[in-house]
Amino acid sequence: MHTYPSPACEKCPAAPANIRRLGLGTGHWDYVVALAGNPNVGKSTVFNLLTGLRQHTGNWPGKTVVRAEGAFDLEGKRYKIVDLPGTYSLLGTTPDEEVAREFLLFGRPNVTLVVADATCLERNLTLLLQILQITGRVVLCLNLMDEARTRGLSIDTRGLARELGIPVVATAARRGQGLDELLAAIGSVATNPLNGTPRPPDIMPPELRDAVEQLTQRIRETYPRVENPAWVALRLLEGDPRTAKALEQGEFENADASTPTGQPA
Repeated sequence: MHTYPSPACEKCPAAPANIRRLGLGTGHWDYVVALAGNPNVGKSTVFNLLTGLRQHTGNWPGKTVVRAEGAFDLEGKRYKIVDLPGTYSLLGTTPDEEVAREFLLFGRPNVTLVVADATCLERNLTLLLQILQITGRVVLCLNLMDEARTRGLSIDTRGLARELGIPVVATAARRGQGLDELLAAIGSVATNPLNGTPRPPDIMPPELRDAVEQLTQRIRETYPRVENPAWVALRLLEGDPRTAKALEQGEFENADASTPTGQPA
């Protein structure tokens, strides 16, 4: 096993004592972390800060979309971090949106770390709420907090965490600020996945809610191992053929972060 720092680490802030940056060392892992967020929110900076790399990229299987992976060791456990393409939504059909959506659905990461721009948080919440429909194992990283403060913005991170039911951590990744708290949140969600109850706001129109609830119940009864039946129900009602095929073929029930979907490309 090779560990890094490599030359890529020269500009990385110093790592806390409880983390060991492993660079590309993803041959074995205990947990998988998906890194999600809108474009230009500092996702790559967070990735490099945790792994000690400048992004090492390849392509997702069957796609031209760039794939970046790295690893770190936190308190003796190895974490593989997969940087998903930057996207504003999971509902579209662009290659970036498809890659992000399918990894979250079928890769079943142990933690999804959503990086948001604290200077324009409202724009970033759309993606977060969609991700919370798929998985509750989420940590929200409010990045660029230094810029937000410069603009006179103040965010009640504790209040936001209470409202969403997930850990919310303020960071300024370029300066290494907030890394200890971010690592603690990642470790807590990875090792205690049932702790907490995400509470995304219900933004569904009432006329759609009844249909989704009825179909969700049928999915639970017919496919009891599906982790996100409400998301599946909504996609089926939208007529999404990919979701229908995945349900029929058992992909939702058989998905796992240790399957080929979650393996390095």
